[in-house]
Amino acid sequence: MRVRTRGYWLYLAPSLLLFLGVIVVPFLMNVGASFTRWSGVGTPRWIGFDNYTRLLQDERFWQSFQHNVALIVAMAIVPTAIGLVLAAALFDYIGKRFGARTASALRAMYYLPQVLPVAVAGVVWGWMLHPSYGAVNQIFGLELDWLGDPDLALATVMAVMVWFQLGYPVVIFMAGLQRVDPAYYEAAEIDGASWWRKFWHITIPQIRPEIFVVLLTCTIAALKVFGPIFVLTRGGPGNATMVPSYFSYLNFFQKSNVGYGSAIATVLALIIIVVTFLFLRVQEREQ
Repeated sequence: MRVRTRGYWLYLAPSLLLFLGVIVVPFLMNVGASFTRWSGVGTPRWIGFDNYTRLLQDERFWQSFQHNVALIVAMAIVPTAIGLVLAAALFDYIGKRFGARTASALRAMYYLPQVLPVAVAGVVWGWMLHPSYGAVNQIFGLELDWLGDPDLALATVMAVMVWFQLGYPVVIFMAGLQRVDPAYYEAAEIDGASWWRKFWHITIPQIRPEIFVVLLTCTIAALKVFGPIFVLTRGGPGNATMVPSYFSYLNFFQKSNVGYGSAIATVLALIIIVVTFLFLRVQEREQ
């Protein structure tokens, strides 16, 4: 047994070293920097918990987390709900009526935004939403500044993120549906159950593990979202779309306040860890 265990550790060692070098060590260095006042150049000055005290009193920080909650709705809850319906329709209706190739082609179309680089997708959406020559205004005859109006910017970013995120749950749920025993659906059809009844009482309970995985991964992605905000709005107009990850970036690189940016990043990382732990505990209880 000891020889076998040593063999496992030999295979795990490269991954563990990468994990330590890329994640653990930088995270600990970030935590250490959060207790200092440092511009990124010179010697950091230890100031204890001053950055965290300032953080708790910073309205922009709390506002950024409110925007994060809205993005969790747009990137986790809404795509999961729509993805469930689309995956069930593709698997149970489109696939049976028009063939598996048609269902696969539609699934690939939904997943395409996940393949596109964030920068490319963001630039294209920026063109489409431009107030002067944007395709959205041209098609619907509007004159709205979708990304420049503080009242519209966050909702617009949320809509773009629903489009961007939707393909992921569709693919995961369609994969989960393949392991569901067809006998359940056959029995339900014999009893005269409608498509919605089968969806609610068979599909959702049977792919509950996949639902937990999608909700967890999409929630984490929403909490640490950076690329779309950077490309589309840069946290603006004003602070209308500011999120903690971009707020940390601003303090790191534009304001040269590395200590405060590190404190923001540390709090965000701890929140992600807590959310992950809570999700896993709920999943264990459900199982």
